[in-house]
Amino acid sequence: MTYELLKFTHLVGLALISGGLIGVWIFDLRSRQLTDLALFSEAVRNIAVFYDGVVVPGALLLLASGTWLIVSFYGGWGFLDTPWLAGMVVLFALEFIEGNTITRLYFMRLRRLSRDALERGCVTPELERARKTEMVPTFTHFLDIPLLMVIVSLGAIRPHTWTQFIVGVAAAFVVATFLTVVIPRLYPWIPKTSSALPQSGI
Repeated sequence: MTYELLKFTHLVGLALISGGLIGVWIFDLRSRQLTDLALFSEAVRNIAVFYDGVVVPGALLLLASGTWLIVSFYGGWGFLDTPWLAGMVVLFALEFIEGNTITRLYFMRLRRLSRDALERGCVTPELERARKTEMVPTFTHFLDIPLLMVIVSLGAIRPHTWTQFIVGVAAAFVVATFLTVVIPRLYPWIPKTSSALPQSGI
């Protein structure tokens, strides 16, 4: 029964983090399409809501249930001898650290800057610089979902070699690099000022 409960908790965590990252993706893409500062600010606020309210709880559930499963049913540190499980742990640790440092902190700063710009009634140089020129957090943001897909594929297929891990990570970096280059060019952010807050959502 313990294994089944832990597995269920793990799946709930996966559902939360997947849904949260999809929500972050959608609102980030939406914010790049918006020219109204108030609507842009609302979209950025929704990114923070998805990160703090959905992604982070999901990641914590995955961390707790995954650690318990490894300690109780996969031999503790013995997981290092199992490529699919070790690969999942390595990628989750990378996602957890990167997501709660570079990406999440960037969106939190973007929310603060957009709120400040909205109060001033114009786009500040700091906001424009953060939205247009900071490529590292843009890259890590676009890397989140591809890496999550690699983690899911390792858990579903459970390969006995490191080949799938290496190919999957390489493909994830290629996809993230492509999106980092293409998306900002498709949606160059050219905002206009707005003094009124939106009445609902985006």
